Amino acid sequence: MFTGIIKETGIIKKITDKVQDIEFEVSSSVLIKDIKTGDSIAINGVCLTVKSFDRDSFIFDVSSNTLAHTNLGELKTGDRVNLEDSLAPGDKLGGHFVSGHIDCTARITSIGKTGRAYEITFELPPEAAPFIAERGSVAVDGISLTVTEAARDSFKVVIIPYTFENTIIRSKNAGSSVNIEVDMLARYIANYLNNKNQKTSSEKDRILKEKLEKHGFI
Repeated sequence: MFTGIIKETGIIKKITDKVQDIEFEVSSSVLIKDIKTGDSIAINGVCLTVKSFDRDSFIFDVSSNTLAHTNLGELKTGDRVNLEDSLAPGDKLGGHFVSGHIDCTARITSIGKTGRAYEITFELPPEAAPFIAERGSVAVDGISLTVTEAARDSFKVVIIPYTFENTIIRSKNAGSSVNIEVDMLARYIANYLNNKNQKTSSEKDRILKEKLEKHGFI
């Protein structure tokens, strides 16, 4: 589990073709100080497992399924990536709960300035549309962001200067691909609503429905 608060950016040092999948070696100066084999690290929002490491880099296996459903297959040696280690008990939850399981990729359609911040518009793939709502949360390349505007086929976010300068979003432009993970809560609520017409006598379901109604979700 992650929070969408990027701890550092690393550089792809080496990509090794393993025929049906690949191996990444990624540089690190911050997270490498407190890591062990088997730990989870989010790379551009994708949860990967540390296979091995040395003084200044991690090595990960990336499956063919992950390559097919994320933008990791587009990365090249020398590219910079967002890095976040997994949430530990007692850590501050600065963003929102992020699983590291990507729902889809999307393209940036425009980047503009709004004061000192940056307004970025993304295409909205049909599979993500039910879960993107104004003032809701979304993870873009692992960055926890708030949706400022949602339309039928696009959505916008505003990124403060600190986030823009300290993540890989600064290297993106119109046409760039990003990984999208929708808000976990939105996904569960949508699933509940899709099944709300099914008859149930569960006391837990009744209590959940009352809570959703009380807080304005349904």
